[in-house]
Amino acid sequence: MIFGGFQKNSMIDFPGKIAALVFTQGCNFHCPYCHNPALIAMKGKQNISEEEVLLFLKKRKGLIEGLAITGGEPTLQKNLPDFCEKVKAMGFPIKLDTNGSRPEVLRGLLTAGLLDCIAMDIKTLPSEYAPLLSDHSMEHALETSIRLIIESGIDHEFRTTCVFPFISEEKAKSLVPLIRGARRFALQSFSDTSLYNPDFFNKKGRGLDDHEINRIKTVLSPHTESFIIR
Repeated sequence: MIFGGFQKNSMIDFPGKIAALVFTQGCNFHCPYCHNPALIAMKGKQNISEEEVLLFLKKRKGLIEGLAITGGEPTLQKNLPDFCEKVKAMGFPIKLDTNGSRPEVLRGLLTAGLLDCIAMDIKTLPSEYAPLLSDHSMEHALETSIRLIIESGIDHEFRTTCVFPFISEEKAKSLVPLIRGARRFALQSFSDTSLYNPDFFNKKGRGLDDHEINRIKTVLSPHTESFIIR
């Protein structure tokens, strides 16, 4: 595992738990509003080793209630299943943050019973990721991941950062068939700090206002068990 960061405790990254948080290095998307741009490159400075993370968890057993794995994109890490097995063997629940681009990895982790919670970003309609967010079409992979997560039976959340032109009321209407039955959906306000591509927001990109966000909530909230605006 290649980690680009480590947070020893968090009250917000694993619902209902005090969790440690690891950031994996590398992402296959290039979202202009990414707030962790240092983690996008596949090769970055490794701040902490896998052994250090496992040792920390061992020492904090009884104080830390789980581990959240975020990124970057964790499913790009070839050793992710082995790492999850080690963490689960220590008795810690695992939450995974993912962009949904590698459903085959998600399926393997779910089949092995290695995940207790999943959060997946839905950035826009799956058919519209390329070229602004991804170099390749992701429609089939993303739709497969969404179905896997909803049908998994474990706690899960889908979340969308409210940035135009990626999300709008009309696009939300097209998302309804995909997210129907989800346990939780979160709309996240746009933050303009530490952006991957600030120039994008000098041209056509912008954060949505409160009225636009609430209109999207009106469209999506009837189709999910719970709905959050952050």
